[in-house]
Formats: sequence, structure tokens, C-alpha cells
Amino acid sequence: MSLKSKLKIESIGMFTAFVFYAIVGIIFFAVLPMADFPPHIGIIGILSLITAYGLIKKRVWAIWLVVVLFFVATTFSAVTSYYAFGSDLLLGISAIAYLILTWIFTAYIAAKRKNLET
Repeated sequence: MSLKSKLKIESIGMFTAFVFYAIVGIIFFAVLPMADFPPHIGIIGILSLITAYGLIKKRVWAIWLVVVLFFVATTFSAVTSYYAFGSDLLLGISAIAYLILTWIFTAYIAAKRKNLET
């Protein structure tokens, strides 16, 4: 039995979005102790993991979490890249990459939101 049949994946794009949000949630939880436990990083991690669950289970409410994470990620990435480019180039580039990927997956999920209503 393959992973695709086990998870009932119908769209490779939705699966990619699930992987993106799951990895982002795990990364934010991994960074949490290194950043001295700021609450906003933990909240983004929790919301990302819940969104990943909603996408893989095709829940209608996942689109709302994607929209919330769009605004949160945009704000977080903009502020982080603004302050990090002067001192930490890798962090600034990572924030920009997170921002761009969030925009791409938000647009994709918004376009395919009918798949979540099944």
C-alpha cells in the first residue's frame, strides 16, 4: 500500500501544500528554544501544524487558517527580513523565501478550495 493511497491524496499540489505547512510548523518548533521561546514563533508553529492537518484531511476550515497564516507570515517575514538583512543575511533570505512560498501556497489553496469541501 503506497503513501498516496493510504492518505487518499487526489492532488499533488494539495499534498505539497500539506508538506510545506508541516515542515514550517516543525521548523518553527525547532527554532523556538534557540530564539529564547518567543510566543509568536510558537503560535505560527501551532497554526502551521493545524493547517497541515486540515489540508491532508480536506477540512473546509483549513482555508481560513491558510488566510490567517498568510497575514501572519507576511507580517512576520517582512519584519524579520527588515531587521535581519543588516546583521544576518541567511535569516533575511530565509524570511523572504518563507514569504514567497506562503504567497504561492495561499494562492494555490484559494484556487483549489473546492477540493476542501468534499
